[in-house]
Amino acid sequence: MALCAAALWGTTGTAQTFVSAQASPYWIGALRLAIGSVFFAACLLVGRAGHFAGGQGLRTVWRWALLAGTAVAIYNLSFFAGVKATGVAVGTGVAIGSGPVWVGLLEALFNRKAPRPVWWLGTALAVAGISFMMMAGGADAQVNVTGLGLCLLAGLSYASYTIVSKHLVGLTTPTMATFLVFSVAAVMAVPVAALVSPPWVNSAATWWMVTYLGVVVTGVAYLLFSHALRRVSAATCVTLTLAEPVTAFVLAIVVVGEQPGTLAYGGLALVLLGLLCVVWGETRPQAAGNLP
Repeated sequence: MALCAAALWGTTGTAQTFVSAQASPYWIGALRLAIGSVFFAACLLVGRAGHFAGGQGLRTVWRWALLAGTAVAIYNLSFFAGVKATGVAVGTGVAIGSGPVWVGLLEALFNRKAPRPVWWLGTALAVAGISFMMMAGGADAQVNVTGLGLCLLAGLSYASYTIVSKHLVGLTTPTMATFLVFSVAAVMAVPVAALVSPPWVNSAATWWMVTYLGVVVTGVAYLLFSHALRRVSAATCVTLTLAEPVTAFVLAIVVVGEQPGTLAYGGLALVLLGLLCVVWGETRPQAAGNLP
């Protein structure tokens, strides 16, 4: 489920190539959060009752939802601002690549449980692979300290969201958790987009694109990710989502028609090898536990 979520997230860049370059990335990020929130609300309406585990009520979980929603809102705003300042290659690489490192450090700090060596090995390989893939197409890279700081903040925000959501899905269902989190994030992000962005480009193409991002890339993907958090560690989930640039890489070749070089393919191989290490490390204890 984590890998499927990452694959859906990887379609974001390709989807945005089909709309006007004048469409504000801040509005895109804010509106996809709002549409995602509506999607989760619809899922709640058609789902069954009993959304809180162990008799927990809404008041018990709202603080966790507020924390996670704030992290999602900060991620969206800092990521788009950071990428704009540093360029797509460097910005995306720093934001995505720093996420697993942040979550590993946060888990070690707050849970007193550092990820195992095989996780660090797999994460290091995957992050290195992403760096190679980004460098292969990094003609737009710029040295901008503020932009790099914003991208690191985006990685930290994503890691924080994952750890808080890991706790939140233990208190309520993944559907309710995502609804609360993304409603909070949308309430925060939409006013910010209205303040810092030009008016929304009101065209059929932009609305189709942002609807796809809201329903599929945000709604379906984060619902899958929340279900995954119930079954595997936060650190593993975040590292597995490094499959996102792999999907973007494949779509760039098949749909957009890009021709990456040898360095990009080498990076792709490292990412896949790193993900295999993480999957092996996550499933090994389960397999061992089934032995007589």
